[in-house]
Amino acid sequence: VLVSSVASGVGLGKLGLTKKPDTSAEKRVLAACGQSGLMAMYESFFGRYHCKVAQVLLTKSVMNDQEKAKSIIKSFEEMFNYDVLPIVNENDVISSDELNSDDMFGDNDTLSARVAALIKADILVIWSDIDGLYNKDPRTSKDAKLISVVSKVTDNIYNMAGGAGSLRGKGGMRTKIYAARIATEAGVDMVIANSSRPELLYDLFHGKSIGTLFKAQANHI
Repeated sequence: VLVSSVASGVGLGKLGLTKKPDTSAEKRVLAACGQSGLMAMYESFFGRYHCKVAQVLLTKSVMNDQEKAKSIIKSFEEMFNYDVLPIVNENDVISSDELNSDDMFGDNDTLSARVAALIKADILVIWSDIDGLYNKDPRTSKDAKLISVVSKVTDNIYNMAGGAGSLRGKGGMRTKIYAARIATEAGVDMVIANSSRPELLYDLFHGKSIGTLFKAQANHI
């Protein structure tokens, strides 16, 4: 399952805008216009490898509804049966701070963790613009050290995360740590790795250590 973003960014280009608008209604228009363009790009990219894709748009309220969650799981299972790659994004058109902030994920790190927990994924991989979680901010501290394994997400781990990360997305390292708590408490391992090195996925699939691994909790419900 691929959890994606940048629909609004695609919408900006399609509408010929140079900056994101301020109102929620305008932002929803960006997302709506961008979703079709985003999926068109994914169909083109994955089509080169004869891989079929499908779009899945989710909101918190849908995932929190027990019967609807069962339907989501069944839909994913059927996509897998047909060798279809589900591409997930938040349904920004109906999930808006203007309507109900409680229905928003707010960032794709959280959304991806919720999806991983729902479908009982083997592992969740979250890409970042740095190699993983460091004990200090590697951008400002030359002696910062990469933490290769986190056995449990604690307050100390949150403190290491600092503030926002890349300007390209809403989430920084703190949202990734929050996602790690969701995933690991649901029994799912999670890895943060550097998105500039996608070949790291091959190392991961061969059992090699990459980035920062957050270990699933054995006592999950």
